[in-house]
Amino acid sequence: MADTPVGGEQPQPRFEIQKIYLRDVSLECPNSPTVFHGRQWQPEAGLQLNTQAKAAGEGLYEVMLTTTLTVKLGEETAYLVEVQQAGLFTVIDFPKEQMGPLLGIHCPSVLFPFAREAVADLVQKAGFPQHLLPPVSFESLYAQQLQQQTDANTPAAAKH
Repeated sequence: MADTPVGGEQPQPRFEIQKIYLRDVSLECPNSPTVFHGRQWQPEAGLQLNTQAKAAGEGLYEVMLTTTLTVKLGEETAYLVEVQQAGLFTVIDFPKEQMGPLLGIHCPSVLFPFAREAVADLVQKAGFPQHLLPPVSFESLYAQQLQQQTDANTPAAAKH
């Protein structure tokens, strides 16, 4: 029987995690083995995050969180790790205005702990002290992304 609303009821929104997987992983240690000896371990870390969402079928979306961590000792790169953590999510009967936040905030929040674990494991396997990524507010990142899109679409004369 079809999912027909009974008595005029609206269908209930449905969100499900179908699969979470590593899409791509990269680890570079360009200054090994010299980076391991002769200096105090006081690294500077730079973290970049990027999210993408695309339709992957009827009511199915692939969301990918790309995490890039660059750790330097002075001017030398100790290591660079990039993890593309992805997930397939069923998203059905959500209002259009909720789709952006769902795919841009909620799904990356689900994926982030998996990306954090992958980064920590890779860094440790490369012989470096474990690096745990800090908590991230995907709500703030989503708001920044929307603001950047708005700024990019505003003519230069209107910005002044």
